[in-house]
Amino acid sequence: MKRFSDFASDEVNALVGDKIKIEEVLEKEIEVIGYEISDSKYQKSGNDKVLTLQFKLNGENRILFTGSKVLMGQAEKYKDKMPFLATIKRINRFYTFT
Repeated sequence: MKRFSDFASDEVNALVGDKIKIEEVLEKEIEVIGYEISDSKYQKSGNDKVLTLQFKLNGENRILFTGSKVLMGQAEKYKDKMPFLATIKRINRFYTFT
């Protein structure tokens, strides 16, 4: 009988860390270390995707969930630069890395 570990890919990148609300990290420097974009189970306001962002805050792994299309676009665009230091800011009705 084969073991799962014999044939399973090591590419599974589970995002781990305590969940935190995006409002709790605004204007704080974080180390962005990973992300995942998946289908949202809430789909409010016509947004059908959700960003799960993994980062370090004060040396601890954390994750947050957001429907921010701006943050999703930035995560995709700069995925080859991860890990990187950033600050999440709220500008009017959207969030952005700075």
